[in-house]
Amino acid sequence: MKTTILLADDHLLFRHGLRAALATLPGLEVVGEADDGAQAETQAEELKPGVLLMDIHMPGLNGTEATRRILRKNPRIKVLALSMYAQKRYVLDMFAAGARGFALKSCSFEELAEAIGAVAEGRTWLSPELRHLEADILAQSARSPGPALTLLTPREREVVQLVAEGGTSKSIAERLNLSETTVETHRRQIMRKLGLGSVAELTQFAVREGLLILEP
Repeated sequence: MKTTILLADDHLLFRHGLRAALATLPGLEVVGEADDGAQAETQAEELKPGVLLMDIHMPGLNGTEATRRILRKNPRIKVLALSMYAQKRYVLDMFAAGARGFALKSCSFEELAEAIGAVAEGRTWLSPELRHLEADILAQSARSPGPALTLLTPREREVVQLVAEGGTSKSIAERLNLSETTVETHRRQIMRKLGLGSVAELTQFAVREGLLILEP
């Protein structure tokens, strides 16, 4: 029986190259691609893949929040983070969201194939460069979002990321298929809940809580 794979990454060329490479491996079948977290959530619900390869830095809905939302609805899906970011906080955040593994994009194809096989079987997998974090992952295996994040609904966390990325109420409304009035209401609610007074403060919050990932 083949392991079905969903690829979530906002770089089209990378996705197509990875899909072609995975097609050479027996026992694996790529059944879909997503270019952001929201699309990953939709496709995961429709396709129910065995393994979801998830980038963490994507516009609109990042990989960590998408993982949390996907696994809330479909806990049997195994998520393997595939990222260029090796910082401890991003690794721990992904495992706290429910990921089974974290592979760096600098890994060899053989390592990636090993990682997919491991998470498909329900085992934990880390790139060799990250294995010093195993104790931290175990210690925080039941870690939940930070106290401030728990104040926000999933939709509000999505709005926070889009505002921090520079989105206007109009552009956010179009992206989320909402009215501008609804987006403005979300923004006011977010500011009130978090006790913030400006977009700059909201952006700092988004970076601190891992909703916005800054380029290195």
